[in-house]
Amino acid sequence: MSLSNPQIRHLRSMAHSLKPVVMIGQHGLRDSVLEEIGIALDFHELIKIKVSAGDRDERDEIIGNIIGETGAELIQRIGNMAVIFRRNPKKPKIVLP
Repeated sequence: MSLSNPQIRHLRSMAHSLKPVVMIGQHGLRDSVLEEIGIALDFHELIKIKVSAGDRDERDEIIGNIIGETGAELIQRIGNMAVIFRRNPKKPKIVLP
């Protein structure tokens, strides 16, 4: 699913007030963390993730792995925070413009 620029702006504005749902630390990305991210995406559709592991390149790799494994789309990344979105086909919660 490809998002248009107005949709991305809308999701970014919604994500501004969100708290991180998942935090990834020094142990990196594990299967249990990926499973938790999948559950959170099914329930919330739009989540914020805090990645506190390693340097910038390592954080980019972790976020890329999350996007690849979950099928979500990266909405925004600032520092160690990433906002991702994946539509729940059974029960959509977020109405996109």
